[in-house]
Amino acid sequence: MTIILFLVDTSASMNQRTYLGTSLIDIAKASVETFMKIRSRDPNCRWDRYMLLTFEDPPANIKAGWKESHATFVNELKNLQTQGLTLMGPALKHAFDLLNINRMQTGIDTYGQGRCPFYLEPAVIIVITDGGKLTTMNGVQPEINLPMNSVVPGSELTKEPFRWDQRIFGLVLRLPGNVPVDMTTSTYIPSAESHPLDAMCDVTGGRSYAVHTQKMLNGALESLVQKVQGGVVINFEKIGPDPPTIEVKVENGLDSNGNSKENQDINMPPTIKLEMEEERKANSPMTGLSIPNNSWHNCRKLIYVPRSAQKGYSVGHWPIPEAFWPDTTNSTLPPRSAHPVVKFYCTPCEPMVIGNLPFDKYELEPSPLTQYILERRQPNSCWQVFINGSAKYSDVGHPFGYLKASSTLSCVNLFLMPYNYPVLLPLLDELFKVHKLKPTQKWRSQFDTYLKTMPSYYAGPLKRALARMGAPNLVPDNMDNSLSYSVITYLKKLKNQAKIEMDRLIASVGQKVTLHEGIKVDSRTKTSILQRRDFNQLLQNAGGNLQNLKQELTDFNTFTVAIADKDIKPQYYRNPYDIPRKNLIDQIARMRSNFLQKSFHRTKLVDDDQVHSVPVQQMGNYQDYLKKQPAPLRELETSPARLHTFGNPFKVKMNMVDEADDPTIDKPSKRRSVESPSPGPKRRKVGPLPKDYVFCRSPTPTPPASPVPDHIMEGDFSPQPDYKEDDFEENNVPEQEDEDQPLIIAEPEQDHSKKNHIKENNVSPGDAENQMLYNSLNSRQRSINNSKKDSLIWTHNTRLKHSVFKELKKPGRSKWNDYDNLFHHLNSVQGNVELKCAFVRDVIREAGRFKKKVLIQMLEQFQTSLMQVEGRKRNSLPMETR
Repeated sequence: MTIILFLVDTSASMNQRTYLGTSLIDIAKASVETFMKIRSRDPNCRWDRYMLLTFEDPPANIKAGWKESHATFVNELKNLQTQGLTLMGPALKHAFDLLNINRMQTGIDTYGQGRCPFYLEPAVIIVITDGGKLTTMNGVQPEINLPMNSVVPGSELTKEPFRWDQRIFGLVLRLPGNVPVDMTTSTYIPSAESHPLDAMCDVTGGRSYAVHTQKMLNGALESLVQKVQGGVVINFEKIGPDPPTIEVKVENGLDSNGNSKENQDINMPPTIKLEMEEERKANSPMTGLSIPNNSWHNCRKLIYVPRSAQKGYSVGHWPIPEAFWPDTTNSTLPPRSAHPVVKFYCTPCEPMVIGNLPFDKYELEPSPLTQYILERRQPNSCWQVFINGSAKYSDVGHPFGYLKASSTLSCVNLFLMPYNYPVLLPLLDELFKVHKLKPTQKWRSQFDTYLKTMPSYYAGPLKRALARMGAPNLVPDNMDNSLSYSVITYLKKLKNQAKIEMDRLIASVGQKVTLHEGIKVDSRTKTSILQRRDFNQLLQNAGGNLQNLKQELTDFNTFTVAIADKDIKPQYYRNPYDIPRKNLIDQIARMRSNFLQKSFHRTKLVDDDQVHSVPVQQMGNYQDYLKKQPAPLRELETSPARLHTFGNPFKVKMNMVDEADDPTIDKPSKRRSVESPSPGPKRRKVGPLPKDYVFCRSPTPTPPASPVPDHIMEGDFSPQPDYKEDDFEENNVPEQEDEDQPLIIAEPEQDHSKKNHIKENNVSPGDAENQMLYNSLNSRQRSINNSKKDSLIWTHNTRLKHSVFKELKKPGRSKWNDYDNLFHHLNSVQGNVELKCAFVRDVIREAGRFKKKVLIQMLEQFQTSLMQVEGRKRNSLPMETR
């Protein structure tokens, strides 16, 4: 993960206008957005994490930290405001603390166990500021001073506040207010050498950019994106004499091997470029390649640590040794420098590599050192590297790798090998080739002697490398521990403290800054109390006690002046002191309109324009508005969920009826309880029945009849029995098997003569009730027969209507003979004249949809003839009765 931290200067000096018409803070915001847009073209941008910090006091300075999303980052960037002083030193210290507190809890620094370049968390800190002075509460400072106090546990283990994979790049905006006269088109962007930030960038391995125009700003952003590389910064220093001069025949920029000079930094200081160009022109083809500039003797540059494509993170084998010899008796660890100081001898050596022994290869960033090595044109020789104090009995130490130019002379690589590899590699070569993995006593003694000169933290990597080569168990297990028990306990304690501090820091991001309680008022008057004009009155009120009076007049410890809170909305309609002086006239007009209202029901203290006056960035924030809404009321009557406590709780039954309470159920039917629909309203209980009535099942019901039966249309409005609704429900029950048919009461089986005899002669009160029940059953049977008849008519007419509509839709036909089949169907319509006329009206309506005017006239004549025939029939009935 690559961390890109933007530290934006939010001091008041960033409000100054430029020749572009915008302020410096607006240019800073646009620069951040442009950087992210350019960076998004790189496929490695998916590993990036963006952070945003300002020059404010903590915790308000962290706008987007470890847990904030990209949307929060963009929103906070847009809302940046400028105020306060240019506190660059404390701001940089807070940025380092934010990064280092996570490193401490993860333990990637491996204190006392060597520095592993593949354990890294690369961070690029981009500081965007103006070219102004560094203002503080104590005045103007000529250089950046970082506070020494730190909240990060374990910060005393490193001398500097930064780490070797953290670099600072500065964008110093020096855009003038007027259009610059010299709009240079040079691609080179100078460093801000006069600004104190330039020295801080150089110390961390970065650089600064002095931006004077918009074009230079775009070029600086492009260069910054190229600087975002995963790697660590190492300070290379030369020890010993300079290498001997080598003469190489150069023709047209190519040497005898056909190699050309490459890997030159675009933004290399122009002095080196000019000197090299002048030397190349002055010297003949046979010339010495010695550069008079000694800048390559001491270079602080980056080595690129590539990320594994398969695993997604960096992989390595060997560390860089510490600058002290590890001892298990030491109770503390000496502090290390942020950048390891790697010494190199310029004595040419042969590169040593044996098969299956792993090594780490890191490319160096272009620098004067890489330029010097590539100019020598020696791809087959190398320079050994050392760390001072890494050996037990040697000040310089033993070599742990070497610097070597690539075979194509395109770059310089740092190879990391096992510690004191010139001794180890011949021993391993002898073990595999001569002894065939069967070491002798002499070989073991030589190997043990080597192990005594190797730091103990190399035992683990060496053991894994030998096991990979097929020679395990050569390194003893007691060498794994290179730290004392007290140091291990101390490092674990620091790790736990860092985790607690990390959680506290994350929780504090976004919280409101606690305001100052107030300004204490101190007495600054030097006038004596005896010189006051009201001295006699004060003395009289104090009771003659001069000491108490003096204490009351000079003691202001409890008197403070409150500070206005910007987040509290002013009460313009309740507190007159909240009204600004420039808004007094307008506020009086609003208060008058609110006070002089015609309706008392609409009295309000806040005007409508005040309610809707919200900042532009909050107009679309509807989620916060919903959160402030009161909670909705509960339902008036909440119906409790019915609990199924009987039977299978996962099987929802639609009919949950107890058979013992329903006498109409003959026997339980498993199929009916599962497949039958809900019965709807509960049926009434059947009353007492005569003893001579028997039970039988009703015949299979038919579909419902026409909506308007014939006997209703003809004026038959005879009252129906009370249980008509129950009969209608029973008639609408869908067809089922015989065992599922409901039970009905049938007519008793007896001859009509016996019934007539009972009706005429033996009429008792009980028999009268039976007779009424018998009559009602007969009327019910007649209604069932009429329903069957209506159903047959409705079915016939429906089928006939489909046939008529089918004939009607056929194209053409403008004569009477063309519609013979249609009128033949109309003559076969069943039912009374009202049904027939309704049928004809439906056909007329359908003919109107197809614009058949001739057919509509024929149908209207046909309807009129039907009405005339019906009228003749009714007129002929009275004559027949006569």
